Amino acid sequence: MITMQKAKEILAQHITQEHLLSHSLAVSGAMAAMAEHFGESPEYWGAIGYLHDIDFEQYPQEHCQHVRELLEPYGATDEEIRAIESHGYGLVCQVQPESNLEKSLFTVDELTGIIMATSLMRPTGITDLTPKSVNKKFKDKAFAAKCDRQVIRQGCEMLGMELSEVIALCIKGMQAYTQELHLGAKEG
Repeated sequence: MITMQKAKEILAQHITQEHLLSHSLAVSGAMAAMAEHFGESPEYWGAIGYLHDIDFEQYPQEHCQHVRELLEPYGATDEEIRAIESHGYGLVCQVQPESNLEKSLFTVDELTGIIMATSLMRPTGITDLTPKSVNKKFKDKAFAAKCDRQVIRQGCEMLGMELSEVIALCIKGMQAYTQELHLGAKEG
Protein backbone atom coordinates (compact mmCIF):
# COMPACT_ATOMS: atom_id res chain seq x y z
CA MET A 1 0.00 0.00 0.00
CA ILE A 2 1.45 3.34 -1.08
CA THR A 3 1.84 5.90 1.69
CA MET A 4 1.86 9.66 1.18
CA GLN A 5 5.57 9.78 2.00
CA LYS A 6 6.29 7.13 -0.64
CA ALA A 7 4.03 8.95 -3.14
CA LYS A 8 6.02 12.16 -2.62
CA GLU A 9 9.31 10.31 -3.18
CA ILE A 10 7.97 8.65 -6.34
CA LEU A 11 6.43 11.79 -7.85
CA ALA A 12 9.62 13.79 -7.26
CA GLN A 13 11.33 11.39 -9.68
CA HIS A 14 8.83 12.07 -12.46
CA ILE A 15 7.32 15.55 -12.09
CA THR A 16 9.27 18.80 -11.91
CA GLN A 17 6.78 21.41 -13.15
CA GLU A 18 5.41 23.49 -10.28
CA HIS A 19 1.85 23.68 -11.63
CA LEU A 20 1.69 19.87 -11.93
CA LEU A 21 2.97 19.46 -8.37
CA SER A 22 0.35 21.94 -7.12
CA HIS A 23 -2.38 20.13 -9.02
CA SER A 24 -1.21 16.81 -7.57
CA LEU A 25 -1.38 18.25 -4.06
CA ALA A 26 -4.86 19.70 -4.66
CA VAL A 27 -6.13 16.35 -5.92
CA SER A 28 -4.47 14.61 -2.98
CA GLY A 29 -6.29 16.84 -0.51
CA ALA A 30 -9.60 16.37 -2.30
CA MET A 31 -9.12 12.60 -2.36
CA ALA A 32 -8.35 12.52 1.38
CA ALA A 33 -11.68 14.26 2.04
CA MET A 34 -13.49 11.85 -0.28
CA ALA A 35 -11.91 8.94 1.60
CA GLU A 36 -13.21 10.29 4.91
CA HIS A 37 -16.67 10.59 3.37
CA PHE A 38 -16.57 6.93 2.32
CA GLY A 39 -14.98 5.70 5.55
CA GLU A 40 -11.70 4.82 3.84
CA SER A 41 -8.06 5.76 4.51
CA PRO A 42 -7.44 9.47 3.80
CA GLU A 43 -3.68 8.89 3.59
CA TYR A 44 -4.00 6.08 1.05
CA TRP A 45 -6.55 7.87 -1.13
CA GLY A 46 -4.48 11.05 -0.82
CA ALA A 47 -1.38 9.18 -2.00
CA ILE A 48 -3.26 7.82 -5.03
CA GLY A 49 -4.48 11.34 -5.79
CA TYR A 50 -0.96 12.70 -5.46
CA LEU A 51 0.37 10.20 -8.02
CA HIS A 52 -2.50 10.46 -10.51
CA ASP A 53 -0.57 12.45 -13.15
CA ILE A 54 2.73 10.58 -12.77
CA ASP A 55 3.16 10.13 -16.52
CA PHE A 56 1.78 13.50 -17.66
CA GLU A 57 5.01 15.53 -17.76
CA GLN A 58 6.95 12.86 -19.65
CA TYR A 59 4.11 11.60 -21.87
CA PRO A 60 1.47 14.36 -22.20
CA GLN A 61 0.15 12.93 -25.46
CA GLU A 62 -0.02 9.40 -23.99
CA HIS A 63 -1.35 10.28 -20.54
CA CYS A 64 -2.41 7.24 -18.46
CA GLN A 65 -0.69 4.90 -20.93
CA HIS A 66 2.58 4.73 -18.94
CA VAL A 67 1.30 4.49 -15.36
CA ARG A 68 2.11 0.79 -15.00
CA GLU A 69 5.68 1.03 -16.28
CA LEU A 70 6.40 4.01 -14.02
CA LEU A 71 4.79 2.65 -10.85
CA GLU A 72 5.51 -1.10 -10.90
CA PRO A 73 9.23 -0.61 -10.10
CA TYR A 74 8.11 1.03 -6.83
CA GLY A 75 5.93 -1.92 -5.88
CA ALA A 76 2.58 -0.37 -6.77
CA THR A 77 -0.25 -2.90 -6.79
CA ASP A 78 -2.58 -3.61 -9.71
CA GLU A 79 -5.35 -1.90 -7.73
CA GLU A 80 -3.29 1.27 -7.32
CA ILE A 81 -2.25 1.33 -10.97
CA ARG A 82 -5.81 0.72 -12.16
CA ALA A 83 -7.16 3.50 -9.90
CA ILE A 84 -4.72 5.98 -11.40
CA GLU A 85 -5.35 4.84 -14.97
CA SER A 86 -9.12 5.10 -14.50
CA HIS A 87 -9.07 8.86 -13.98
CA GLY A 88 -8.51 9.18 -17.73
CA TYR A 89 -11.61 7.16 -18.61
CA GLY A 90 -13.23 8.24 -21.85
CA LEU A 91 -10.56 10.88 -22.42
CA VAL A 92 -7.27 9.03 -22.83
CA CYS A 93 -8.07 5.44 -21.85
CA GLN A 94 -10.92 2.98 -21.47
CA VAL A 95 -10.31 1.87 -17.86
CA GLN A 96 -13.76 2.52 -16.43
CA PRO A 97 -13.89 3.71 -12.80
CA GLU A 98 -15.58 1.04 -10.67
CA SER A 99 -14.66 1.50 -7.01
CA ASN A 100 -15.42 4.61 -4.96
CA LEU A 101 -11.69 5.35 -5.02
CA GLU A 102 -11.64 5.28 -8.83
CA LYS A 103 -14.89 7.20 -9.25
CA SER A 104 -13.70 9.85 -6.79
CA LEU A 105 -10.39 10.36 -8.58
CA PHE A 106 -12.18 10.59 -11.94
CA THR A 107 -14.48 13.28 -10.51
CA VAL A 108 -12.15 15.44 -8.42
CA ASP A 109 -9.30 15.67 -10.94
CA GLU A 110 -11.13 18.23 -13.08
CA LEU A 111 -13.09 19.75 -10.20
CA THR A 112 -9.99 20.81 -8.25
CA GLY A 113 -9.02 23.02 -11.20
CA ILE A 114 -12.26 24.98 -10.95
CA ILE A 115 -11.91 25.25 -7.18
CA MET A 116 -8.31 26.50 -7.47
CA ALA A 117 -9.24 29.05 -10.13
CA THR A 118 -12.19 30.29 -8.04
CA SER A 119 -9.98 30.55 -4.95
CA LEU A 120 -7.31 32.53 -6.77
CA MET A 121 -9.88 35.16 -7.77
CA ARG A 122 -11.01 35.82 -4.19
CA PRO A 123 -9.29 38.11 -1.68
CA THR A 124 -9.83 35.45 1.00
CA GLY A 125 -8.72 32.58 -1.24
CA ILE A 126 -10.02 29.17 -0.26
CA THR A 127 -10.26 29.99 3.45
CA ASP A 128 -13.99 30.71 3.40
CA LEU A 129 -14.90 29.41 -0.06
CA THR A 130 -18.39 27.94 -0.32
CA PRO A 131 -19.83 25.38 -2.73
CA LYS A 132 -22.27 28.09 -3.87
CA SER A 133 -19.39 30.28 -5.13
CA VAL A 134 -17.79 27.37 -6.97
CA ASN A 135 -21.14 26.30 -8.43
CA LYS A 136 -21.62 29.79 -9.82
CA LYS A 137 -18.23 29.61 -11.57
CA PHE A 138 -18.95 26.01 -12.64
CA LYS A 139 -21.92 27.26 -14.66
CA ASP A 140 -19.74 29.81 -16.47
CA LYS A 141 -18.22 27.72 -19.27
CA ALA A 142 -15.66 30.42 -20.08
CA PHE A 143 -14.26 30.30 -16.52
CA ALA A 144 -11.50 27.67 -16.13
CA ALA A 145 -12.57 26.54 -19.60
CA LYS A 146 -10.07 23.66 -19.74
CA CYS A 147 -11.78 21.91 -16.82
CA ASP A 148 -14.23 19.41 -18.33
CA ARG A 149 -17.57 19.95 -16.63
CA GLN A 150 -19.11 16.91 -18.34
CA VAL A 151 -16.49 14.65 -16.73
CA ILE A 152 -17.29 16.18 -13.33
CA ARG A 153 -21.03 15.68 -13.83
CA GLN A 154 -20.47 12.11 -15.02
CA GLY A 155 -18.29 11.42 -11.97
CA CYS A 156 -20.89 12.80 -9.56
CA GLU A 157 -23.48 10.59 -11.23
CA MET A 158 -21.20 7.54 -10.88
CA LEU A 159 -20.76 8.34 -7.19
CA GLY A 160 -24.48 8.99 -6.67
CA MET A 161 -23.61 12.36 -5.14
CA GLU A 162 -24.76 15.91 -5.74
CA LEU A 163 -22.20 18.26 -7.29
CA SER A 164 -22.41 20.66 -4.34
CA GLU A 165 -21.62 17.80 -1.92
CA VAL A 166 -18.51 16.82 -3.89
CA ILE A 167 -17.46 20.47 -4.14
CA ALA A 168 -17.79 20.86 -0.35
CA LEU A 169 -15.61 17.80 0.25
CA CYS A 170 -12.98 18.97 -2.24
CA ILE A 171 -12.85 22.43 -0.67
CA LYS A 172 -12.42 20.88 2.77
CA GLY A 173 -9.63 18.61 1.54
CA MET A 174 -7.83 21.36 -0.33
CA GLN A 175 -8.04 23.72 2.67
CA ALA A 176 -5.61 21.38 4.46
CA TYR A 177 -3.01 22.60 1.96
CA THR A 178 -4.01 26.28 1.79
CA GLN A 179 -0.45 27.57 2.27
CA GLU A 180 1.27 25.04 -0.01
CA LEU A 181 -1.25 25.77 -2.77
CA HIS A 182 -0.93 29.56 -2.24
CA LEU A 183 -4.68 29.82 -1.75
CA GLY A 184 -4.71 31.82 1.47
CA ALA A 185 -6.05 35.33 1.97
CA LYS A 186 -4.25 37.96 -0.09
CA GLU A 187 -2.21 40.43 1.90
CA GLY A 188 -2.67 44.15 1.46
